[in-house]
This record gives sequence, C-alpha cells and structure tokens, in this order.
Amino acid sequence: MQYIDDINELEALYGTPGAAATRKVARRMTPLYRKWIMTSKLCVLSTVGPEGTDGSPRGDDGPAVLELDPGTLAMPDWRGNNRLDSLRNIVRDPRVALMFVVPGSNNVVRVNGKARLTADEGLRRRFEQRGKHPATVIVIEIAEIYTQCARALMRAGTWTDGDQSAELPTVGQILAEVSNGEEGGERYDAEWGVRAAATMW
Repeated sequence: MQYIDDINELEALYGTPGAAATRKVARRMTPLYRKWIMTSKLCVLSTVGPEGTDGSPRGDDGPAVLELDPGTLAMPDWRGNNRLDSLRNIVRDPRVALMFVVPGSNNVVRVNGKARLTADEGLRRRFEQRGKHPATVIVIEIAEIYTQCARALMRAGTWTDGDQSAELPTVGQILAEVSNGEEGGERYDAEWGVRAAATMW
C-alpha cells in the first residue's frame, strides 16, 4: 500500500475548495455562531500532547461552554475518573479543537484555538450546579469558528436511524475483558448508575 505524504499530491486528488468552504470561517463569535454554540449541550474536546492525541465528550444540562467575550470561551471540567488526559495535554500544549453538536441537526460547528486551565474561584462559581462547582475551567482563546458539512451525520443516519445500542457490550464487560477479569463485570455495571448520579456535578 502506498501512502500520501506530499501536500501537492493530496490537493491534486481533491481539487480547490469552494468559496463557501473558506468564507464561512469567523475569528470571533458572531450572533449566529453564538446562537448555535449556546444551543449545544454536547461537544467533543480534542487535545494533543507528548503521549499523543485525546478526544473527550463534554456535556452539560445547559450550554457546554460559557462565552467570556467574543474571542473567549470557558468550559467547566467536572470531576470524573481523574485520568486528566485532556487537561494534562492542555497544560503542556495549548492547541485544542471543539466540535459542537445539537440533536436533530446534521450540521456541526467547530472551534479551533488555544486553551489554558484555571482554578479561579469566581469563574468556577459561574458554573454552579446543585451547589457544586467544577474542579477547573478550560479557557479557550478562539482562533477560528466554522460550520462542518452535514454529509457525515447524514450518511450515518445519526438522528434518523433510532436507538442502535441494544447489542452493544457494557462498560463493565469491556473493562473485564481488558483487565482479564480483575475489574468490571456485572457488579460494576449494576453500581454504575448510583456512582454516576452521585458524581454528575
């Protein structure tokens, strides 16, 4: 198998992007991009670090991010499994990408930029949920915002093909498989709902 390792060769295969593909890019929040992002309760945060890349889903019961100003977003980091993969990456390499989704829409909005972490109490309090605050907040300096073509979600039938999760393995089963039975299993799955509810915020 031959691989493409030359940009000119790559561009020759695809051709020149159309005007809409290049002109849709904004450098700061606009009224319509703001409306889209503030409607999104779920986004994927992508980071890069010395050990490689990381993609992490981030969700809330309101907007996934807060706008600090037209060029800056803030994202709460609620306590989870404490792996800290994304946060470790941000501390060492500020480059981030976010992909915002809204159920029912086949379009997504993407944000690229640079991020830093803060444990500033005042900012953490702005995300208060049920008396709790995130451990840290990711502050993102926007470099570019743009829409992503809907074809991928359309091909996947993301919002039209219904629930396809019935035959999926559980997390407990996967954990038992990769740990040779030392972790996970039915008990892990049975207790997960209680653990999740207790640590949601």
